Parts: sequence; C-alpha cells; structure tokens
Amino acid sequence: MSDDKVITVSRTINASTKELFDVLTNPERHAELDGSGFVVSDDKTNRITAGGQVFRMNMTGDHMGGDYQTDNTVVGFDPNHLVAWQTAPAGTEPPGWQWVWELKALDAGDTEVTLTYDWSKVTDREILQKVTFPLVERHQLEDSLGNLAAAVVKN
Repeated sequence: MSDDKVITVSRTINASTKELFDVLTNPERHAELDGSGFVVSDDKTNRITAGGQVFRMNMTGDHMGGDYQTDNTVVGFDPNHLVAWQTAPAGTEPPGWQWVWELKALDAGDTEVTLTYDWSKVTDREILQKVTFPLVERHQLEDSLGNLAAAVVKN
C-alpha cells in the first residue's frame, strides 16, 4: 500500500464505540457525516450488519457531472470496532477505493476514531483519467470526524 494513495485521520470522540458504530452503520446518517459535500442521501438502505452487503447512496459532484449514485460494498465489519466499504458508480464493480472506519475504546468512555480513505488499488485507466485522486482531501476527512462527533451527541 502506497502512502501517497492513502489518507488517514484520527480523533478522540467522547462517546462509546457502540454509540459511534450505531451511527456509522446507518446509511441514513452518512450525509450528516460527510465532510466532502458529495453525499446527498441514502437510497432506502438498511442498516449495515455484515460484510458483503451493498448500500446505495445518492451523490452529487462536478467530478461526475452532477447527481449520481454509488453502490458501496461492505468489505470489513467487526461490531463496535470496524466498518469498511468499497465505493463504485451504481451498478458497477468497485474499482479499488475504499473507506475504513476504525474504533478503539479508550478510558473514560472515549473512543479513538480513525478514518482511512484508500485509493491505492485503483488501476482502471479510464477512472484515473476521469477522477483526480484524492477526490476527498485531508481536511474534509477531518470534517467528517467532527461531524461524527456532533452526530453522536444528537442520538
């Protein structure tokens, strides 16, 4: 894995891993968490409960010419510890980028949350010509962590 194709950010959040995992595994909450502004809403998706599930999101962005949808295949699932998915334009196979949320319980009920955006496995030349990686920047990932902290307070 090449470090120039991965961005990782971390933050301590005053909430339990269970509370955070509850928000992260609910696609209805993802627009609220998104620091990039690309996620508009989920598309009638059920809660994430296992690896292999696919959830669809309604998105928007100039990089895709406006509104579009993504299918997100869950590639990592460990209750209250990890949820990860690979993203693809709706109806296509994931081309190699993924999002990984890791939760580590700390003392006093706090949790260290780590968010990784990894596009190191993208090899499709057409996608690499169309999308300039990183599509989401470090500060936007940090904003997502802040949004998660705020979302847990709302629970």
